[in-house]
Amino acid sequence: VGCSSKPTTMKDREGNEFNVPKQVNTIISTAPSNTEVLVALGLADKLVAVDKYSVDVEGVSSDITKIDFRNPDAEKIISLKPDIVIASGHNKVGDEDPFALIKEAGIPVAYIPSSYSIDEIYGDIEFIASLTNTEKKGKELVDSMKKEVEKVKAIGDKIADKKNVYFEIGAGSGLYTFGNGTFLNELIETVGAKNIFENEEGWISPTAEAIIDANPDVIITNAGYMENPTEEIKSRDAWENINAIKNNEVYLVDQNASSRPSQNVIKALEQMAKAV
Repeated sequence: VGCSSKPTTMKDREGNEFNVPKQVNTIISTAPSNTEVLVALGLADKLVAVDKYSVDVEGVSSDITKIDFRNPDAEKIISLKPDIVIASGHNKVGDEDPFALIKEAGIPVAYIPSSYSIDEIYGDIEFIASLTNTEKKGKELVDSMKKEVEKVKAIGDKIADKKNVYFEIGAGSGLYTFGNGTFLNELIETVGAKNIFENEEGWISPTAEAIIDANPDVIITNAGYMENPTEEIKSRDAWENINAIKNNEVYLVDQNASSRPSQNVIKALEQMAKAV
């Protein structure tokens, strides 16, 4: 009975049914958030290929096979004979399933869509842990995250006068931030602050005027790809009267920790708590 107790099919985080491999000795991960979880579960040595954004995840071998994040090469993946492909909602462009050929070849694919809350991130970790027989480690990981969140929340809850925060994700052709329904908005609330765009939904591109009018007390950015993002924000035309800039309250937080829904969001949470 011991052998047959494992279910033969399971639903992935998107609700698709897939065949559960009897053993998971070789894994392909197609998104950095999933790769970070797999490494934390002690499975780095089982990875046979990852997407290019996963290459910088600590613990991943630098000479590992790379696959395209947006257009995964089915032939290449099939030739690696993985026991499972752990895929991401980000691999999809529209409704096309980029892994259709891989599934036809009999390789199980489990989808994890991008999570919008800390609870969903816990669920993703528990799902990956149950799939890879690392439940104990998964539970430890989630428990330690919950402890940190509780610790920060206990301090945040005591703050009566909540600071208004503008969190800038990017300033390419336009400004880019978020409203509610995102784990970053939840992190702002957890540290005892208010997102100036909390009444908006999802990812948004606000005008500079909207930010100046909202007059945030603190500005946080994770645009770590820029040389000096905090100085760039401070030197913007007409922004000098914003409280955050007058009081020099402009901070940079880790880009990966604040953009990938994995256990590392705790690092972003702690940095945001310090900033606020």
